[in-house]
Amino acid sequence: MKLNKAFSLRVRELLKEKHMTQYKLAQETGLYHSTMTDILNCKYETPNFMNVALIVRELGLSFSEFFNSPLFDFDKLEIKEK
Repeated sequence: MKLNKAFSLRVRELLKEKHMTQYKLAQETGLYHSTMTDILNCKYETPNFMNVALIVRELGLSFSEFFNSPLFDFDKLEIKEK
C-alpha cells in the first residue's frame, strides 16, 4: 500500500471513530475543503508535512498515536526511493 493511501485510511478511520466529517476537519485545520478532499482521495503523492501536522493535531492525537497503526507497517508500505 502506498503511504498516501495509508494516511488517508487512517484519517478516515479516526474521523469515523470521532463522528467527525472531513468538512469539519478541513474547517478546524484551516485547510481548504478541496485540499482535504484531495489528500483523502490520494491526489497528492505525498501530502506536505504541515498539512499532516494540522490534521493529526485536530484529530487530537500525537504523531506516535496517529502512526501507531498496522497501516504504517514498513513491510507493507510502498515507499519510493529517489
